[in-house]
Amino acid sequence: MRNVGITALASHLPERQMSAAEIADASGIPESVLRERFGLDGKHIAGPGEHVSDMALSAGRTLLEEADVDPGSLDAVVYFGSTWKDHPVWQVAPLVTHRLGASKAFALEFDYVSCGSPVVVRVIRDMVRAEPDLRRVLAVAASRESHLIDYTNQRSRFTFNFGDGAVAALFEADVDRNLVLGADMISDGSFSLDVLVPAGGSAEPASHETVDARRHFLDVPDPVSMKERLDPITLGRFEEVASSAIARSGSTMEDVSLVCGIHMKRSAHRAVLAALGKSESDAVYLSDTGHMSGVDPLFALDRAARAGRLSDGDLVLLLAAGTGYTWAAACIRWGVSGG
Repeated sequence: MRNVGITALASHLPERQMSAAEIADASGIPESVLRERFGLDGKHIAGPGEHVSDMALSAGRTLLEEADVDPGSLDAVVYFGSTWKDHPVWQVAPLVTHRLGASKAFALEFDYVSCGSPVVVRVIRDMVRAEPDLRRVLAVAASRESHLIDYTNQRSRFTFNFGDGAVAALFEADVDRNLVLGADMISDGSFSLDVLVPAGGSAEPASHETVDARRHFLDVPDPVSMKERLDPITLGRFEEVASSAIARSGSTMEDVSLVCGIHMKRSAHRAVLAALGKSESDAVYLSDTGHMSGVDPLFALDRAARAGRLSDGDLVLLLAAGTGYTWAAACIRWGVSGG
């Protein structure tokens, strides 16, 4: 079977940083609670003219420059970041493809949210394996969802950790390093209406009334009901997709060297790791960035690689969950491998 590896990574964070103290002032939640319970020391905030296309382009350009890759050698450019983009009913991937100068690449867009990283790893692996002409695929993602937060709406307080940033990953065929292995995902559509921006779509078109009522921010219509239904199952779902992805990689949970997940409150992060038999030292926790939609796991992997936390042969687990609700996992064998 054709090997597919992630041969380069890069990321981007906006210059502006929003401290935990600023978030406390905006939300009314004490700074100590934000740091200790939310696990949030601060996050980065995109500027007024800094859109997901700009951030995705920045991460992509950095990757191509650092890896000395000719954009003309790319066969595809895939966007898998936040669904809140520069414009409604619009795709980021074609613009990024054009601005990168990837003249031979086709553009592809995945409409995912927080589960995006392990999902795109799985889909690109399968796509490259299925099509012999695909040899180099650049995946980019960005999030600007900090601008969708209404800090006065306590129903949506789980979004208060949402920050902005971007990541890029280069996938190549027939390589012997950083190989993409097993993956899995589970969806439960009974949660599909639990987290949303109420207005602006065809169900509730934008109007003066929807703007005045602040209906264009992220909302959780019934947080009590969501918590009652989600809490009993989510740890099991995380464990199920992780175990399946690891088994499909021909490994066991004990073989996992590093977990790269999404940013979540500290107690939930610890609970997920405990369910996997891992400790906090076995994971990357993004307390300085918050949650960046589908960006987090690959961003965490890039951070770990640059910090020298990975060695040849390490098994890395990418783990995420996204509203809708989908839990997803993918494994990567870091370093050089015989396949």
